[in-house]
Amino acid sequence: MITSIHNPKIQQVRSLLTRARNRRAEGSFVVEGVRLVEEAQASGWQASLVLYSAEVSDRGQSLVELFRNQAVQVEEVAPRVMQALSDTKNPQGILAILAIHHLPLPKPLDFALVLDEMRDPGNLGTVLRTADAAGVQATFLPPGTVDPFSPKVVRAGMGAHFRLPIVEQPWPEIQVNLEKASLRTFLAAADEGEVYYREDLRTPLALIVGGEAQGAGSIARTLADQILHIPMPGEGESLNAATAAAILLFEVARQRGQAQ
Repeated sequence: MITSIHNPKIQQVRSLLTRARNRRAEGSFVVEGVRLVEEAQASGWQASLVLYSAEVSDRGQSLVELFRNQAVQVEEVAPRVMQALSDTKNPQGILAILAIHHLPLPKPLDFALVLDEMRDPGNLGTVLRTADAAGVQATFLPPGTVDPFSPKVVRAGMGAHFRLPIVEQPWPEIQVNLEKASLRTFLAAADEGEVYYREDLRTPLALIVGGEAQGAGSIARTLADQILHIPMPGEGESLNAATAAAILLFEVARQRGQAQ
């Protein structure tokens, strides 16, 4: 049993939890909790290390044994060590280091999401979860968007990372991918353009949603074929980015007959 937070394996986990550059250098990230670890395993994402503590549930213990049978390195840690690593108040007693997979873009690609300068981890994770639920086929993240494999994003994504291609690219490469797929590009903005539900969203498309502070930037605007807005009869000036994305993404699903 590992009882010290200074153990090299614990230090590796902490470095992946706290630094995006370490995640990129190692090509790895951390998932915590029974459900996320379970989804990662079921989706075929390779684990290099699994840590568990006495608090783990029977369901979690079954996962531990499954990893052991797959010759994955498994270590029990003291509860206080798990608490020190956990990003939640009540840790579920299991976490894993996973290799980052770059899921391939589907062919044909006809429903993409571009998130421009979305810097809030909780918002990004929520949008990824929503995109997965709404049938988005790929999400593109240009520079300026928070690391999609940070712990808060992964937790808020609720397993979307294991199913939805998440592509971090500079704008020129994103533009090439959208053009190759012949996608019409819609940009969400406040009080500009067409009301979102009046536009035909059944066509192959990419939706650009901007960040929390300034919305989409100038480069995103140059790619837009059409600007959309969500009418707000109340007195609020704007919607949370994740809320706006959900409204627009499920309007696409509704028009395409996918939301019953």
